[in-house]
Order: sequence, then structure tokens, then C-alpha cells
Amino acid sequence: MEENRKSPSPMAWVLGQTGDHGGQYACSVILAVIGVAFSVAPYFVVVGIIHGLMDGNRDFSFYLTRCLIMAALWLGRVLFHALSTATSHKATFAVLGEIRKRCMEKLTRMPLGTVLSESSGALKNTLVERIDSIETTLAHIVPEFTANLLVPVIIVVYIFTIDWRMGLASLATVPIGMFCYMLMMVGSGDFYQHTITATKSLNDTAVEYINGIQVIKVFGKTKSSYERFVHDANEAAHSFIDWMRASILPMTFAMVVMPATMVSVLPIGGLLVKNGSLAPKDFVMIIILSVGLITPLVTLMSYSDDIRTMGTIFGEVRAILDAPEMVRPEAGDAPKENDLELKDVHFSYHDKDEVLHGVSMKIPEGRFIALVGPSGSGKSTIARLIASLWDVTGGSITIGGKDIREIPQEVYADRVAFVSQDNYLFNMTVRENIRLGKPSASDAEVEEAAKMSGCHDFIMSLENGYDTMVGSSGGHLSGGERQRISIARAMLKAAPVVILDEATAYTDPENEAVIQRSVSKLTEGKTLIVIAHRLSTIVDADRIYVVKDGLIREEGTHEELLAHHDLYEKMWNAHMEVKDNG
Repeated sequence: MEENRKSPSPMAWVLGQTGDHGGQYACSVILAVIGVAFSVAPYFVVVGIIHGLMDGNRDFSFYLTRCLIMAALWLGRVLFHALSTATSHKATFAVLGEIRKRCMEKLTRMPLGTVLSESSGALKNTLVERIDSIETTLAHIVPEFTANLLVPVIIVVYIFTIDWRMGLASLATVPIGMFCYMLMMVGSGDFYQHTITATKSLNDTAVEYINGIQVIKVFGKTKSSYERFVHDANEAAHSFIDWMRASILPMTFAMVVMPATMVSVLPIGGLLVKNGSLAPKDFVMIIILSVGLITPLVTLMSYSDDIRTMGTIFGEVRAILDAPEMVRPEAGDAPKENDLELKDVHFSYHDKDEVLHGVSMKIPEGRFIALVGPSGSGKSTIARLIASLWDVTGGSITIGGKDIREIPQEVYADRVAFVSQDNYLFNMTVRENIRLGKPSASDAEVEEAAKMSGCHDFIMSLENGYDTMVGSSGGHLSGGERQRISIARAMLKAAPVVILDEATAYTDPENEAVIQRSVSKLTEGKTLIVIAHRLSTIVDADRIYVVKDGLIREEGTHEELLAHHDLYEKMWNAHMEVKDNG
């Protein structure tokens, strides 16, 4: 509760994101105020013209001069508005870019489980649409709202100096307009939250529909899947339609009544002039100045929707920026030794049941270690914890005797190469995807890593060889091809610790043999941790750990486990039976 009370307001938070661009926004506000002042000033010139007419002034140059002054004021208004908008937009797009970078950097510091718990559609919606929504606040509301609020206040104060009764008259429609505005606000929070939920659901369904289009077609689920997409699209559309339908009448009345200053100014001023308590010239000036209130008031009200929804919009961005992250020092060196040790490691995803229940193991530097066990036993979780993709919830993992949480993330990442069964390639060339393992690598080094990983031949058979674009998520390549490129990328990194999580799951026997030979050669003197279901691929491991239900049930060499442990023996027999039948 204490943290919630100290949480800054949405406007305070977004202004706090301006950073080094605060001066530009201050300049933009000043320019906007000058621009609005230029737009109001012609009303004072018109007052002078009307006074001249009332006094019988027939000097044409008098009126021509004032008309030219109004034209100059109009040009000044256009110029300063353009300068204000250009300044605020230049600063805003820089700020939005910085916020996006901070969000993306934040994702890299968050535990992997936290990131994966959010759907890709929801994250995309926040990183793109929600951050884009901040543009209205920073580029328009900050300068224009400020300026359009300041100028009407000055005009009303000036009217009060002429006659306090007319000052009150010029404000007579404000309470009614505010009442209509409050009616428009009733239930707006719930309506807006519904639009957020419906839009997220539509984004998730669209992403799922596109990613699963192959399965949908193969199993003939096109109609049912499309019906769900149509339902979510209609739900998203009607969430806005229902909101607009509920608020259209009070919004219309607010927009009509509040700027209608003449409704009260004309009759009250007329009565005051009639009884001699208000000079006709002053009455004319007040009429014209009251008309000048209308445009700024309408502009202010046009931002009402944006102001009302700021809390929800900024809340989603803040949820990422304020999310818990894996705490690591910003600077420091990794130990010289690469011995790994897990000491009584416990782990659970968020508030769910514990997955690992006190796992302990020693992995000496340069050894080949294998993790085997049934699906869901915790093997991949152990690998991800060693790779520092998550933090342990109990116990510790050390490298060279130093807790990995005491090592900077980038420093530790250089020590570990991780290849999972879920291989991701960026929409770049094959060469650039491999080079991600070592950005400074030459083309020759990239190609050598590909050869050692058994993917050089198929790369050369592609349309443009190493310069072939792999498509979004590597979609132009098969699962096995993506896997081998990921292995080449890890091999090029030349990290002292290599983790392969079912890295050969999609390869055929011939290429698997090539990869196994290349892995053996490239990991000489390095620590190799392999998770495998094909037990025949890890018979040469220095030590095999059998994981079941989040615990190390058995450990030893292949021969020791076959001779003295029933669980591994059953797994081996089942594997050999499947292999023989295959």
C-alpha cells in the first residue's frame, strides 16, 4: 500500500521520461503560448476597429493598417504553432525511441519465465501501440494544452478587470459544461479497460492464427479458427462502439455548451448597458474577447479522451519498466576457472509449485556432462538456470567458486553458449545469423563454423548461399536446418561452457553424426552440458545425471548406471527398443 501511495501520477511519470529533452519541451510550451497569444491578439485589434467605427472614424488607412496587423498576427500564429509542434515532436520521437530501448533492455534483464508468461501479442501491443500512444501526451498535450489553458485564463482575468459581473457571465456555461463532461466520464474507466482487454485478445488471436495456419489447414480447422478471429475482431470493434454510444450525448452537450459564452454574455451585458452600468465600448470588447475563449476551450476538450486514458496507457509501459529483474552487478570480472557447481538448488515459476527440490551437482571444467530423464522432470530448467536465464529461488550456482549472481550478465553470457530445441533465427542472412555468436568474426570464420557444424553444404545449395535471407523466425528453412545454424552460431561463440538442450532433436541420423563429431572436436577442453532423449548420443559422457520429479535420482557413467541403477536401465532399454524398431 505504501508503494502505491508513492507511485507518481501518470502525467508526472511521463514527464519524468523526458530526460535530457526537458529544455526542448519548455521551448515548445513557450512557442505554443506565443502562438496562441497571436491567435487571440486579433480579437483586440477587432475591438479597436469597432471602436473606430463607433467613433465615426472614416480614415481608410486606419482600418487597412489594422487588417494588415491581423494578417501578420495570423501568420505569426501559424509560424509559432509550427515551430512548437516541430520542437515537441522532435523531442517526443527521441523520447519514445529511448523508452522502447529501455523496455527492450529491460526484457533482457528480466527472468525468462516472466517474459514468456506474457503473450507475444500483448508485448507487441505494449511495445508498439502503447508507447506510440505516449506521443499525443508529450507532443500535443504538454505544449498545446498548457498554452490553450493559459490564454483563456488571461482573457477571463482581463474581463474581470473591466467588469466583474461580465467576468462571471463569461464563465456561466462552464459549470454546465463540466457537469456534462462528468456525465461523459461515468463508467469510462470500465469501458476503456474493456477496450484494452478486447484489443489484447484480438492481437493474441491474430498472432496465434498466423503462426498456426499450417496446423489449421492440415486439420481442417479453418472455419472454427477463423470464427474465433472474427468474434474477437467484432468484440474489439464493439468495445469502442459501445463506449462511444454511451458517451456521445454528454460529450456533444459538453462540446456545445461550454464554449457557448455568448448565451450568458449577450443578455447580461445588454441589461448592464441598458441600465448604464457598463459602457457600450467595454461591452463590445467583452463580446469579442468572449468569442476568443471558444477556440482554446474546444482544443482543451479535444484532449479529454487522451487525459482520461493516460493511467491505463502508461501503466502497461510502466509494468515492463518496473518489473522485477535479475539483479546483477554492472561491472566486474568472471573467475578464471570454469568449474560449475549447483548447491541445493530450488526453483519455482512465479508463485507456482516448486519445480526443482534441492538439486546439487558438480561439473568440473572441461567435462562432458549429460542430463537425462522423463519429459517435465526439470532437465531444461537446470540448463536454463546454469545459463542464467532465470534465477534460483533457493540455493546457488557457482562458477569458479563465485555465485553467478555476483557476475555481470554480459560477462557471464560470454562464458556460456546455449542452444535449445526451440531455435530462433532473425530475419537476416544465414551469414549474419551465424555471426551473432561472434559479431567480430570474419566471413572465413563464419564459414568454418558452418562446416564444422555440418551445415555448409546445405547453405551452399540455397539460392544465395550464405547471403540467403532466412525469413521471419527462420521460416524459409526447415527445423533441422535452423537447428544446425543455431549450433554453428554457438560454436562460433567459442564459449568455455556449451549447453545443448536437445540440440539435435530435428536432425536426421547422418547429420546428427556430423554434428556429434563436430561438437566433440569444437568442445575439446571446454565444459559440455547436454540434455538428450536419445541416450545413445551421450554414452561417452563423463557423468550422466538422471533427473526425475525435480530431483537427481541417479548419477554415474553410462556403464555404472546400467550396472547399478534401475531407472536409467529402463530408459536405456526403452531407447534401444525404439531404435531397433526404427
